[in-house]
This record gives sequence, C-alpha cells and structure tokens, in this order.
Amino acid sequence: MNRPWMIVVLVVAVAALAVATGFVAAGCGSAGDTGSGPQGALSAGAPSVIAETSFLADIAQNVAGDRLQVSSIAPIGSDPHSFEPTPQDAAKVAKADAVVMNSPGFEPPIDKLISGAGSKDLLVIDASAGLPGAQTDPHFWLDPTKVITYVDNIRAGFTKLDPDGADTYATNAAAYQQRLKELDGWIADRVATIPVSRRLLVTNHESFGRFAARYGFTVVGTILPSAETEAAPSAEGLVNLVKAIKASGAPAIFLETGNSPDLAEQLAREAGIKVITDLYTHSLGPGAMTYIDMMRWNVNHIVEALT
Repeated sequence: MNRPWMIVVLVVAVAALAVATGFVAAGCGSAGDTGSGPQGALSAGAPSVIAETSFLADIAQNVAGDRLQVSSIAPIGSDPHSFEPTPQDAAKVAKADAVVMNSPGFEPPIDKLISGAGSKDLLVIDASAGLPGAQTDPHFWLDPTKVITYVDNIRAGFTKLDPDGADTYATNAAAYQQRLKELDGWIADRVATIPVSRRLLVTNHESFGRFAARYGFTVVGTILPSAETEAAPSAEGLVNLVKAIKASGAPAIFLETGNSPDLAEQLAREAGIKVITDLYTHSLGPGAMTYIDMMRWNVNHIVEALT
C-alpha cells in the first residue's frame, strides 16, 4: 500500500539535510594526481595539465603517456556537481597550461574556477566536442563508444599544447581507443546475460540515459528530476516513481557512491525492491581506479542485480 504522506515527510527531512550537508558527500581536500597511462620521468618544464574529474584525468593520462602528468580538480570520491573548490585548487588551475573538460557548462563550480584563471593563456580542451546533445544529457562517458571521441579531442589538444609529442599522442590514443572498443564488446556480452524484460534502470538522477541507449536498457525513472545530483525531488514525483517501478517490475534502484541512501531505501520499501548503493559515475574510487575499471565495476553490479 502506498503511503504518500511518509514520502512527503521524508522529502522534507532530505531537503533539510541537503541544505546542511550538500546532499552528496563531497571530498574536502584538493585533488591528487591520477591516471593509469604509462608514465616515466617528466622532462623539466613539461606542460601542466589538469582535468575536471578523476575519470577524465585517467582517460587523458592514457593519451599523454609519459610526456605529460595529468591531475584532477575534483578529488577522487567527490561529486563534481557539489564540489567546492579551495584556494589551493584555484592556484593549481592558475599554474596549469591546459585543462580537460567533459563539457563546458556541466560543472558550474569548476567552470567558474577555470574562468577565474585570469588572463593566463590556458588551453581548454573540450573532450566531448562534436558529440550532439550535451545540453540535454552530458553523461557521454557512460557510453565507451563516445569516449573514443573524447580521446580524439584530447589527442588534438595535447598535440597543440606539445607539438613535439604528436606521434606519441597519436600512438597512445589509437591503443586506448582499441581498449575502449574491447570494453564496449565486453559490456554488450555481459548485458546479454540479463533477460530483456529485466533490463530496467531506476537511478538517483538522470545520468544513465546514454548507457541505456547503447546497451538496450529502459530507464524507468529517477529519484531526482535532473541530470544534476543536487536537484530537489517532489512528493508527487516520488509517488509516481513508486507507481512506475511497480508497473514495470524493475527489481532495483541504483544509487551512486557518495549519495545518501535514505530516500532510495524508503522508495525501495514502498515498491518492494532492493537498493544497489555502490555505482561509480562521476568519480573513480576503491576497486575502480581507472575509467575502464569504473565501467566494469558498474556493469558487474548492474548485471548481478538484474539477473
């Protein structure tokens, strides 16, 4: 039996908690270096490169190889939507020669940090340039075939930054793109083990649309009515979500790491399903310290929950 009044009470409580804590637990330190690409001793005076997020830094590092060291602005474990840059982060951007962004406008706090870098000649590399639909759903990276375009854009940016490394960047990019194609095939094979009728996703916010489109899932609904993790849910929207879950037979709600599970667990009790709380979407984390490992982690958890 639905109990909308309980959801209303919980929405009020969650809203209050969001004001006090930011709804998503963000990391409180400056970003450290990240990346799994081949690295050696950098030459003196090598350009300084930063990326918006840890997973994007890893992708970029695979292209950079041992010619550049890529670090991330938002630290591992943080949600870049709610990330609050520190003075140390501002100083890091001010010293950088290039920054790799997922899509300008997607992470306002980081966009502001970059725009505040002053008159410095900062090369901004838009990883998703050329991919349509960034305004409606910028979560391109949850489809590895879209990351192939990221790699092309990053390679072109690094070649502009460091022309002498053009051959290295081209070789590294081609090798990493092959790994992305292999990842895409692996995901398709894993998803094929899920009955078509159970390829149903209920998520915290609107982030899995591109993943769903690539691999044949249906997004039943989301707790937050936005692509941003700080959007506020409504009581009516949550009641309708419970109805949609029951009508579809979706077996689980998928929650990203760092998000409060309280609301998802309440909805799951109302709908009689389970909550999976440990997906990585906007950051690397324990057990998923590269972009490819992050995707494998997520897919394995989704498959296990739906089969």
